Amino acid sequence: MLKIVIDAMGADNGVLPIVEGVSKALSSKQFQAVLVGDESAIKPLISKGIADKIEIVHCSDFIRMEESASVAIKRKDSSIYIGTELVKECNADAIVSAGHSGATMSLATLKIGRIHGVSRPAICTLMPSITQNPSMILDAGANTDCKPEYLVDFAIMGYEYAKNVMGYANPKVGLLANGEEDSKGNELTKEAFKILKSYNFFKGNVESNDIFNGSVEVVVCDGFSGNIVLKAAEGVANSIGYILKSEIKSSIWGILGGLLLKGAFANLKKKMDYAEYGGAPLLGVNKTVIISHGKSNARAIECAVYQAIRAIESNVCDKIAQAFINRVEVV
Repeated sequence: MLKIVIDAMGADNGVLPIVEGVSKALSSKQFQAVLVGDESAIKPLISKGIADKIEIVHCSDFIRMEESASVAIKRKDSSIYIGTELVKECNADAIVSAGHSGATMSLATLKIGRIHGVSRPAICTLMPSITQNPSMILDAGANTDCKPEYLVDFAIMGYEYAKNVMGYANPKVGLLANGEEDSKGNELTKEAFKILKSYNFFKGNVESNDIFNGSVEVVVCDGFSGNIVLKAAEGVANSIGYILKSEIKSSIWGILGGLLLKGAFANLKKKMDYAEYGGAPLLGVNKTVIISHGKSNARAIECAVYQAIRAIESNVCDKIAQAFINRVEVV
């Protein structure tokens, strides 16, 4: 049976949504959950019906959001350190954390280790699109300064994740630039373009609107640009939601129209809700690592666990490793 570690400490909303999300996932999927955190806070929240499916590894320390990620390697009694060790020692198959993302990335890279041939691990974030399938953007914040070869690695990893975990039959990869023409971009993207154009999955340069229009499944960029795009998209989604609510409440006709479109609005909200995507996989490390938003609710944690299960069952880490082996053999 799959064993998944969940870091129960350090999230913005405390232990409750973590335990609720894991409990919900256990009601629909077969796996063993390992909750790492304060046992006195966790145990009372676990129902008797699933108690035999949850193991608690007690610890009281965790990396606070305001702390530097660099302290994580020294805090051997922290929840994320202990959880990462369990995965490193093959006592668990994956780890999910809504705690300090920098600490999670740092420990995953240092303790679990990079896949051979991968220059830098990357955060892969799912984004809504006008199609039924979400698009993927990477890197979404792990590497603010990149070299061209990093972007090439991101493209390979994104392609493999889209094909093997997301189930996209023929995923296309685009390189984020300030125009679709081959000549567009900065020095970083122009050099990356020269290398990527030899890959069959590469469509070429794309603009930020292509993340949402379904023209490509994977968008590659440096972590600085990716994080800005991610935060801007979140801001736009929140603003649209606020404007719609204000307009609907502004008149009786707006209220009536809102009632008629209630189902459509509900579907839109679900598609735009980060919780439905669970978390962002850290691609390029030897085991499955899912980084969830600090403000994750129970649904987000539940979906993050499902994402971890899909990644494990698809053997995506092994397939990414094989892709890099194949690349070396071709070169």
